[in-house]
Amino acid sequence: MTKQPEFILEENLVNQLKDLGYKKVIIKDESDLIENLQSQLQKHNNCIYSANEFKQILNDLSKGNIFEKAKILRDQISYIKDDATIGYVELINQLHWCKNQYQVTNQITMEGMYANRYDVTILINGLPLVQIELKRRGLELKEAFNQTNRYERHSYSSGNGLFQYVQLFVISNGVNTKYYANNPVKARSFKQTFYWADEKNNIVTQLSDFTNQFLEPCHVSKMITKYIVLNTSNTLMVLRPYQFYATEAVVERVKTTNKNGYIWHTTGSGKTLTSFKTSQILTNTDGVYKVVFVVDRKDLDYQTIKEFNSFCEGSIDATNDTTTLVKQFTDDTKLIVTTIQKLNTAIYKQKYLAKMENLKSKKIVFIFDECHRSQFGDTHNRIKSYFDNAQMFGFTGTPIFADNSVKNALGKRTTKDLFEECLHKYVITDAIRDRNVLKFSIEYIRTFKSKEGIKDIKVDDIDKVEVMEAPQRLENIVDYIIENHNRKTHDKKFTAIFCVPNVKTLIKYYDLFQSKKETGANELKVATIFSYQANQLDEDANGFVPDEDFEDFVAEPQELYNTQHTREKLDSFIDDYNLMYKTNYSTNEFYAYYKDIGKRVKNKQVDILLVVNMFLTGFDSKLLNTIYVDKNLKYHGLIQAYSRTNRILDEVKSQGNVVCFRNLKGATDEAITLFSNKEAIEEIIIQPFENYVANFATTYEKLIALVPTVDSVNELPSEDEQLEFVKTFRELLRIKNVLGTFTEFSFDNLPMEEQDFEDYKAKYLDIRDNVKNNKETVSILNDIDFEIELIRRDEINVAYILGLLAKLQDAKPKEQEKQRKVITDMMASETQLRSKKELIERFMVENMPLITDVDNMQESFDSFWNAEKQKAIDILSKEENLDNTKLNDIIGNYLFTQKQPLRDDVIGLMNERPSLKERAKASGRILNKIIAFVETFIDGMG
Repeated sequence: MTKQPEFILEENLVNQLKDLGYKKVIIKDESDLIENLQSQLQKHNNCIYSANEFKQILNDLSKGNIFEKAKILRDQISYIKDDATIGYVELINQLHWCKNQYQVTNQITMEGMYANRYDVTILINGLPLVQIELKRRGLELKEAFNQTNRYERHSYSSGNGLFQYVQLFVISNGVNTKYYANNPVKARSFKQTFYWADEKNNIVTQLSDFTNQFLEPCHVSKMITKYIVLNTSNTLMVLRPYQFYATEAVVERVKTTNKNGYIWHTTGSGKTLTSFKTSQILTNTDGVYKVVFVVDRKDLDYQTIKEFNSFCEGSIDATNDTTTLVKQFTDDTKLIVTTIQKLNTAIYKQKYLAKMENLKSKKIVFIFDECHRSQFGDTHNRIKSYFDNAQMFGFTGTPIFADNSVKNALGKRTTKDLFEECLHKYVITDAIRDRNVLKFSIEYIRTFKSKEGIKDIKVDDIDKVEVMEAPQRLENIVDYIIENHNRKTHDKKFTAIFCVPNVKTLIKYYDLFQSKKETGANELKVATIFSYQANQLDEDANGFVPDEDFEDFVAEPQELYNTQHTREKLDSFIDDYNLMYKTNYSTNEFYAYYKDIGKRVKNKQVDILLVVNMFLTGFDSKLLNTIYVDKNLKYHGLIQAYSRTNRILDEVKSQGNVVCFRNLKGATDEAITLFSNKEAIEEIIIQPFENYVANFATTYEKLIALVPTVDSVNELPSEDEQLEFVKTFRELLRIKNVLGTFTEFSFDNLPMEEQDFEDYKAKYLDIRDNVKNNKETVSILNDIDFEIELIRRDEINVAYILGLLAKLQDAKPKEQEKQRKVITDMMASETQLRSKKELIERFMVENMPLITDVDNMQESFDSFWNAEKQKAIDILSKEENLDNTKLNDIIGNYLFTQKQPLRDDVIGLMNERPSLKERAKASGRILNKIIAFVETFIDGMG
């Protein structure tokens, strides 16, 4: 069978386009093109242009390059009519994209550097907006791509440059068909050509199928008017099919329902562009008051604003603080980018609520970036309950399913629990198949083995600190990296990240790299960033990577090293950085250093970035192709970390390299399987309501058998009985916490009165407070987790109490007494308020009767509170003989850094230093008093 000639392919295509509604027109050259353009623009604008008028229009159309012409296309051209008035020409109807004039022609000849004859051209309102280049079956598709590049160099800009209005190229050999946006040749890459697909991501390759779906007149004009983005780098970007379907799905849901939803598009597939287009279209949708794009990291707040504004300059007004955010909610800003922290403050703090009040019923669409990280706390529910008419949409590359959910105070939750239905899926296997992200090349490097005669030890079988952090093992890994880094990164054409389990190990690795550099064995530019924050859990233990924020880090247990040591280490490493790059950073400018190091990694100025958790999520760099891993990873943490390497760039970057110095094969297979499975279980199956009621009753029986009345808790003879009470009531709390998520929950269903539950809870808290305040004594209760998060409601704080007190002023005497009891009971049961209870009660008795205007309640309370705060500091200074100025400084530093003072800092406060024998006891006592002061006067103020 002979191969189908190109002209047959072309003829069939033209006939198919005619059947779709295009009008066939004969255009031989530019002269015909201009004549046809005039008639089509007249038809589209319903007017007739004189020769002089059209000359002006053509002159304006001829100006500029590809990018500038793309902007002209989306604007109106003005001209002076023969009667001296101003007329306007619409080049394409963007609002009603189907209401345009569609034509098809073929074999137009254009004279430039050389004469070129183009295959098939789609004209919209007379302008050539889609150019289709064909090659006969059997030839490589790239030949058609190269042909369009030749035409661009040789003839597209010739004459009036009307072919520079082309928005989309289509290339096909009949069996394979792709599309891409027009750009100068130097800005094009064959890797930026895309297959069209259906909603299920099944690609459409045959030219006839592609024509029916993509080149259908309404669809192709919708792609041009809605789904091409003009980037401020003077390039055109066209959305890929999955981005198109996701945007369409969200927009349709907003237009027709009040339901929420989420988009699952794998990491690296361009969620920012998708979310931008979605946000932009929604801001122009009838009925939508605001679109709020919410991120959960301080760097991404800046990064997203920068990216959004690169798609459309000035489209976003950055929210630098909560006051600015509240102002934007009330002014004419249509698209807001903010952090989830600032949004939470805006709807939570008393001083903003009055301004936010009128927004409760407005239709506001919230779009959450990387919602797998930001949305699993109380804030999500707070936003949801505050805005009555809000719709919430999440974008994530790694959703939370039943398999990878992590239990917190609110129980196990999935992405579906929070955002309802998944509106579109594009998983990692789809992206790799479509070459929208690169494949991973994963190597597992054995870093130790048993001695001769002893059975070989697998990495999985042992993960002890003494083995994994053995000096020889770490040095061997550094030697391996030095030896292989050039090969992995194509002679440093690309950069790498090296992630390690904790800060202590990171310091060892950094010192090894530096010592080898000093001996001449290593020329790599190694930079690092980490926290010197103390008392944080080692997340490496479970393999999950916490949220990336410059304050989110992992620290080793405090006995291994102290905060001051790690800060000094980081400062010395930053000194190396300053020497290398002629900068002047320190830990005092931590965030500036953070941003600079990210920029240098993106610009290929750093060979290896050594990290614990930072930059493993949310950091995009096309010039990064390798990650070295000596750290436990699993599920979404693993996929996020690996995906730093697989952004598409050029032909040289063929894959993302993952080099594992731990046996993560099982975890890798499990993660890729989970995030490739479009039918992954989205719901965590919990037991029926009746089961939890029965469990509550059983546990309640145990409680009553142990302590028949609330007062009997006081009579527990020893710590053993107290421990049993704590365990039993804690289990009751857990069950109650789950029951509270059911709509049908009421204490009427339970064998226990609500007041009894609260009374027992108060006793539970009393025991907790006693343990907390007697740290010097050894107690079997010290090791008990009291799970206070299960009984803490963050919204019940001092600001909330003040609101109740303000209402109390206007109440009748009988109602006042009742409300006072409610407030007193609330303060007794809320963990953050218990330490403040006595002071607030005193304010109620001594100060409130003197307040005649409730608007002065806050001011009066602030004065009272500040006076009591200063009094407490003076008493503490006097009782412990401390330097008052230094005490204020150390408390201020504690509040700023959120790190407890070190023992040496506390000893430095004392006017008289105790003996060495007494120092530990004295510093511990003073530290407990400082913490108690902060808990009383600072924490939970709202």
